[in-house]
Amino acid sequence: MTAISVKAVIIEDGRVLLLANDRGEWELPGGRIDPGESESAALLREIEEELGVVARLGPRLADDLFEVIPGRHVRIVSYGCAIQAEGGLRISEEHRDLLWAPVDGLGDLPLPGVYRRAIALWAEMWISFKNP
Repeated sequence: MTAISVKAVIIEDGRVLLLANDRGEWELPGGRIDPGESESAALLREIEEELGVVARLGPRLADDLFEVIPGRHVRIVSYGCAIQAEGGLRISEEHRDLLWAPVDGLGDLPLPGVYRRAIALWAEMWISFKNP
């Protein structure tokens, strides 16, 4: 059975929130679903644990298979999100750094394609979500 990881695409002012992992890559906030937990509940919990903020979930963007390391695949389910409660972001011990990267300037960042696709999808939809 393939593990599932739910990820949040958070865009503000044309920049996307990324976290540095132990593999030297940038990734989206989020993580594994606990037994009996829904995708949305897991993602809201992970955002609060990893960033110390409350988020509002938008639409489910993508469901892609990702080879994290050779021979190990994870299903990445991404959602568009917005930070709901203002306050300073903090990063958990799971990550090394936090970066607000320009959506149109991701260039050579070590950012897997599965995340780039989700960011592009949410960037197209963000304006209508932000201003319904």
